[in-house]
Amino acid sequence: MPTSPIPFCSVTLIACLFATTLVAGDTISTPDDAVAQVNRFIADGWTQHEIQPAGKCNDLEFVRRVHLDLVGRVPTQTEVENFVADGRDDKRSALVDVLLASEDHVQHFADVFDTLLMGRTEERKYSRRVDTGWRAYLETVFRDDRAWNEVAAEILLARPNDQDRKGSVWFLYERKDNHQAIAEAVAPAFFGVRIECAQCHDHMSADEIEQAHYWGLVAFFNRGKNTDSKRGPAIAESAIGGFSDFADIHGSSSPNLLKFLGAETVDEPRPAADAKQEDSDELYLASTVDGAPRIPKFSRRERFVEEVLNDHPNLARAMVNRLWAIVMGRGIVHPYDEMDSTHLPSHPELLDWLAKDFAENGYAIRRMVRMMVLSEAYQLQSLRPQGVDDPASFAWYLERPLTGEQLARSIQLVARGSFQNDAGLVGQFRQQIGDVLPDETVVGVDDALFYSNGSGLAEYLAASNEDQHLIHRVCEMSSNADRVDALFQAAYCRSPDDDEREAVVSFLEERSDSLPVALTHVLWSLITAAEFQFNH
Repeated sequence: MPTSPIPFCSVTLIACLFATTLVAGDTISTPDDAVAQVNRFIADGWTQHEIQPAGKCNDLEFVRRVHLDLVGRVPTQTEVENFVADGRDDKRSALVDVLLASEDHVQHFADVFDTLLMGRTEERKYSRRVDTGWRAYLETVFRDDRAWNEVAAEILLARPNDQDRKGSVWFLYERKDNHQAIAEAVAPAFFGVRIECAQCHDHMSADEIEQAHYWGLVAFFNRGKNTDSKRGPAIAESAIGGFSDFADIHGSSSPNLLKFLGAETVDEPRPAADAKQEDSDELYLASTVDGAPRIPKFSRRERFVEEVLNDHPNLARAMVNRLWAIVMGRGIVHPYDEMDSTHLPSHPELLDWLAKDFAENGYAIRRMVRMMVLSEAYQLQSLRPQGVDDPASFAWYLERPLTGEQLARSIQLVARGSFQNDAGLVGQFRQQIGDVLPDETVVGVDDALFYSNGSGLAEYLAASNEDQHLIHRVCEMSSNADRVDALFQAAYCRSPDDDEREAVVSFLEERSDSLPVALTHVLWSLITAAEFQFNH
């Protein structure tokens, strides 16, 4: 059996980066047909490389996995029991549809995309994102299943006419007029490429990424300036300025034209080097929105949205690759935000087809996620098949650590039967566990110390002692064996095996005079174990 990774695509560089070629089976009439198409692409890779994938996951594995991926928490015991008892052949797709339509899905994906688009930050800045409407804006995106291309355009144009979408300006505003930081955020967030390596020279390994692309992207945004308007935070834009040269490491200078990877250069007359530009009202459109900043007749941001962002092939490719990474553990291109010639797709035809399907079906995120989680690859067991080493084969479900928000929600739900997205525990965990979609899984010493020495989790569990909370309910049971079963089912969605049951029962019997405390210790040990902290 071959042990080498699935070979990357062998087509030309430009075709790999900006593919629009149609592939077999382009016409899709139903959602089930779309899932079948994904299955065919993945199965073709297994066949080509003589890979026997892992077996299909059981219902208990699936119900926990899909709840964590779609709604950001473990399922309740009632949700588990109802799913297992459901005798319908299509119960998995029915569950996926329910979860995708839920408010929990809205909150979870808002958490994920807040981090992917804005990065982790201190708690006071999370509060600021709420106060300025950014968080509400993200929630609306996923609640209304809005088209991603329209959302991207709103965020980068940053001129909302609707007060309900005022939070869209915060992507640019929070970066405080740091136009290089804006460019370095725009490229991976919307095009799936990292360009910071091209600040001082053309990219050292990805030849298609030029220094001119870095400074060209900066130029598209360098006339913007944060302002506090009557309508709240806004991004004003000047009609003049922003002309400069950039120098490479050899000292050669070039003008920073309005240029970006994979798009035609936007033409803009440049004043003579010794000419002084004068700002005047004649350079701006008449204001149509009360209290909004005036708009230049030649708007660099607007030209970027209309001539670069709109219909850019990487807009769809980057998003479907990111969604694949969210639910499958890694992108078809890995890392998911380095879609360049040095990180080619493991399944190029699949990526091409997903991007085309996404664009042709209105850039609908929910439809795309549904397709992915109902695929055969998603529903595999997490046990790696013998002799299969390459995770890019997607021949088994890739285990991955939960985000801070997933952990905080799940702990609340297990311990107290309900959760709050703004609970203090959420802030503690997202400050400690910063990664979302890490390139590799590393459990650091600081994480271990957070659980063993930190007071937050221990204090939360100790305070979870009301009648409706798990520890109190378990204390009321008649035997330690029943108590152990209840704790395992709440935390792991499974019953303990014989050895686990025997060990925990023995632990409880030795501490029968302080049973609530002993049960709290058991719950802490279950929550801090890898089985709880990973999706698998």
